[in-house]
Amino acid sequence: MSSEKATAIVVRTVDFSETSLVVTLFTREFGKIGAIAKGGRRPKGPFESALDLLALCRIVFLHKSSDALDLLTEAKLLRTFRPPGPDLFSLYAGYYVAELLRELTDEDDPHPQLFDLADETLEMLIAGEPVPPRVVRFELGSLRLLGHLPSFDACVECSRPITPSARVSFGLLDGGVLCKNCRPGKRRIVSVSAGALWTMTQLADLQDPSWQRISIDPRTLGEVRGVLNRYLTNLLGRELRMHQYLGKLWH
Repeated sequence: MSSEKATAIVVRTVDFSETSLVVTLFTREFGKIGAIAKGGRRPKGPFESALDLLALCRIVFLHKSSDALDLLTEAKLLRTFRPPGPDLFSLYAGYYVAELLRELTDEDDPHPQLFDLADETLEMLIAGEPVPPRVVRFELGSLRLLGHLPSFDACVECSRPITPSARVSFGLLDGGVLCKNCRPGKRRIVSVSAGALWTMTQLADLQDPSWQRISIDPRTLGEVRGVLNRYLTNLLGRELRMHQYLGKLWH
């Protein structure tokens, strides 16, 4: 076993014994790892509050080459996740970030840009930024960085450019928009407005900071939310748990 250091976001904790925890960590250097933290449940143990859900911490762990859990030996807290006031929306959004990191990534598959995007998103949620655009940007940014971003401007079948004028067919199974010639016979199709496609295109561009100046009306946000919920459900083969909570608060 080799001793490794990493910066990590805590994305899940499960009680293992009266004193220990099994933790899932998304690290910048190693990607997602599972580890056992002996003494992690003790109030004054070696990890203190560094292993709270969504905490940002600096860790030291023994990396095992087999399928066994790694052994977490140190964790120093860098930042807790405490949204401002009684803001359930920001709290649920943070939980959703954790769920996406768990479900979209594989163990020992590092994605430093995705880590940076998650870290930035959580930091801005703590700062009280508007939640809906931040959540959508994280979703689309994650899909882009992991190779699952849908096509918004060209037919996924024939690559013909699509300039939306009203509504466009979007293939949930096919992975993006479809032209009129390729649409027939396709399953799980939704109709998406030009405004929703433009909004998703802007928020998916991680290099362009102008998305922060976009004004998105509630109707378009609701449509985007619906499209992404269904796309992610089809991609993963199951509905994400936090979708029902975000749906109740999305307005």
